[in-house]
Amino acid sequence: MSYVRQKRGSEEVTWLQEEISEDIKWLITIKKVLHSGKSDFQSVELVESGPFKKVLLLDGKAQSAEADEFVYHECLVHPALLLHPNPKTVFICGGGEGATAREVLRHKSVERVVMVDIDKVVCDFCEEHLEANKAAFSDPRLELIIDDARAQLEKADGQFDVIIGDLADPVFGGPCYQLYTQEFYRTVIKTKLAEGGIFVTQSGPAGVLTCTEVFTPIASTLKSVFPSIKSYAAHIPSFVDAWGWNLATSDPGLSFPEDASAIDDLIASRISGDLQFLDGQTLKGVLALNKAVRAALAKETHIYTVENPRFIHGSGVKTLV
Repeated sequence: MSYVRQKRGSEEVTWLQEEISEDIKWLITIKKVLHSGKSDFQSVELVESGPFKKVLLLDGKAQSAEADEFVYHECLVHPALLLHPNPKTVFICGGGEGATAREVLRHKSVERVVMVDIDKVVCDFCEEHLEANKAAFSDPRLELIIDDARAQLEKADGQFDVIIGDLADPVFGGPCYQLYTQEFYRTVIKTKLAEGGIFVTQSGPAGVLTCTEVFTPIASTLKSVFPSIKSYAAHIPSFVDAWGWNLATSDPGLSFPEDASAIDDLIASRISGDLQFLDGQTLKGVLALNKAVRAALAKETHIYTVENPRFIHGSGVKTLV
């Protein structure tokens, strides 16, 4: 990530340049840098962009944009909580931005949410600057812990109905790739899910050209641990690609209603307020992956381990300019 200043007519424009892959970079206009700093773990920036409003960047990679973050967070949270018959307890690995907790807390059945993020700087910063998430941070059902998510999940009292992996992308040198491994899923996630519990994780780019980077390996890894997997994806403009999620459960009998209107009724009865992206028809759509991605999932055999991980393009090196 770097800033580029260019003339556009008589006006000097600042662009944020992000390297998407070795052969692709893209630019978005920046109106203002709202914050730029470093924590013990990563660089943290918030910028006011032209097309996407406020954009949060960690280690130079866009994590969330105000204009379309609802697509990511609704897809991460609501399919898992709607699939569960009565989710009361939820554990969020990561999620320091607060938007995942915001969406979880919209479920009327939820009584307790534990969110564990390793970076206090990010949590404090997002609570202060991201207006849409302020209420989530102050909700009495939310317990925010600043620590390693694995350590806290291992020693947490009891089990959880839903566990959510809202972790940073698995990038080389980054802090999170070990939480995408078979060992973590088998010895921690599966043991901490209550009977009929559901695990869902963000799974990186899921486009026709990018799905085999980490999306299909994460699905393959989960299949080696859980008997039932649902993989799905949606386009997120600020991520410049389709984005993927993988949902896993030990109960193969769990399924969404076949009829879109029945899903709409479920949403209306269980979630407070209107969703911006998901409804019954949309949920059925994101679950209906295209032929190329389905073929890649079927062919994938890679199992994530600490010794044999996969990474998306980029690095965990602090890249503030």
